[in-house]
Amino acid sequence: MGEHEVILALGPALGVSSRTFIIQLLLVAGIVAIIAWLFVKRGAKQLAVRRLLIIAFSVFAVLTVLFPGVLSRVANLVGVGRGADLLLYATVLVLLGFLALQEARTKAAEKRTTYLARRLALDEAVTPQQYREKALPRHDG
Repeated sequence: MGEHEVILALGPALGVSSRTFIIQLLLVAGIVAIIAWLFVKRGAKQLAVRRLLIIAFSVFAVLTVLFPGVLSRVANLVGVGRGADLLLYATVLVLLGFLALQEARTKAAEKRTTYLARRLALDEAVTPQQYREKALPRHDG
């Protein structure tokens, strides 16, 4: 039995069709790839809380892919018709939060850049005396 057949055989063993299993496998692989990229891009200085939130979100994402019925039940509990709708609403909230966070980071970076540019300009500024000496060299002869 080849690798492809093993993967397709796992689907019915988990109680899902082979097509459902393939999309679940692709979605889980995508989630894992994104989470791995986030860890690599952020580096070791990232706060532990951020890492825990990323892990919690990735576990939630994998569970919603593997068990979509649970998401539908949660959606019904909170008054949303379908699990897909609840997921869409949650995604919009997370996206807006991410955009707000990025905006705050961009503004902070712009302030730091402005401060550093001003500091550098002041540190490298030529005094009037130095400017005169350079512009009007003395010709002692």
